[in-house]
Amino acid sequence: MDQTYQTVLVGVDGSSQANEAFEKAIEVARRNNGRVLVVKVIEQQVPSTMGFAPLGESVLAQEEKDANELIEECKAYANSVSFENVEGLVVYGSAKNVLTVELPEKYGVDLIMVGQSGLNAVERFITGSIASYVIRQAPCDVLVITPS
Repeated sequence: MDQTYQTVLVGVDGSSQANEAFEKAIEVARRNNGRVLVVKVIEQQVPSTMGFAPLGESVLAQEEKDANELIEECKAYANSVSFENVEGLVVYGSAKNVLTVELPEKYGVDLIMVGQSGLNAVERFITGSIASYVIRQAPCDVLVITPS
């Protein structure tokens, strides 16, 4: 069976694993004459010692600025390797929900690519592995990129 992927979704967080997933997503999309949706999800709550606390407006504004810069860096990389069919998105919400429900449904995603782990051990313990969740819940194929 020959599988083509027209819409490849990749989440980025600035980690080397996510960057590698993005770079590989471009090559998959190039081979399939498809497009890449690169998304940075901004979680509106942060872990605290008593559960989760909402972020203040100034923190969210900085997060959005950083997210937009990260998306622009991704687009610049794509441009540098002569690939232009990249759409950048900054989305507020749960990364797990955004990557497995919201965006696949809205954009007809047929492949999600994720880095194996962009979090440190403490963050993984608190939030759980996004990659593991995406593998179990995604409505389409998932490709997990392991560090090279």
